[in-house]
Amino acid sequence: MPRTPDDPAPTKRPHYHGHRQRLRERFVATGGDGMPDYELLELLLAQAIPRRDVKPLAKELLEQFGSFAGVITADLDRLSDVKGMGESSATALKVVQAAAVRLLQQQVVGRDVIDSWDRLVDYCTAAMAHEPIEQLRLLFLDRKNVLIADEVQQQGTVDHTPLYTREVVKRALELGATALIIVHNHPSGDATPSQGDIRMTQELREALEKIGIVLHDHLVIGRHGHESFRAKGLL
Repeated sequence: MPRTPDDPAPTKRPHYHGHRQRLRERFVATGGDGMPDYELLELLLAQAIPRRDVKPLAKELLEQFGSFAGVITADLDRLSDVKGMGESSATALKVVQAAAVRLLQQQVVGRDVIDSWDRLVDYCTAAMAHEPIEQLRLLFLDRKNVLIADEVQQQGTVDHTPLYTREVVKRALELGATALIIVHNHPSGDATPSQGDIRMTQELREALEKIGIVLHDHLVIGRHGHESFRAKGLL
């Protein structure tokens, strides 16, 4: 079978086998605590590239994307474009991101999200902070503030996402929701709400109040933190 960039022909006596085994043993012993980012990336890449020394590639990825989180959340095409990467290795990294988001989501589902606020913020941050375009997520809650639906309503541009009040109200009624949380991201990294964000939120709150649905909060997610409309006195 032809080989891919993920898995070139092996050398006769690979010098990295002992190093890779030592990395595995350290990970098993520590759970990864204290291991530098490039070593964790090595272990991940080794699953897709078993017959090549991947330390240089791990360091190159960190150089290009800035951090472990930057690598894991990078676009699949951008990862695949890095010299030495292939579809399998890029996909392996994206699976890690999907698994992390799924784990955090499961810590929110079935709980009172108001009482689990920090977990909710962690989930939204993992899911949205590194998205390259604005995304609008709606969290629909029942009368006990338990999450009954988590939906991405719109994808926008790098600095704008439309919110259609009529569609939000319609969907809330379809689900029988009694409360709602809006979440959207700022790809710039700055989570400060814009004037457009503020106007949009006020319009939606007024529309929801007319049908007895509470707008608990509007979270703006950035790479460097988040802002809560309620905490800022905007709701």
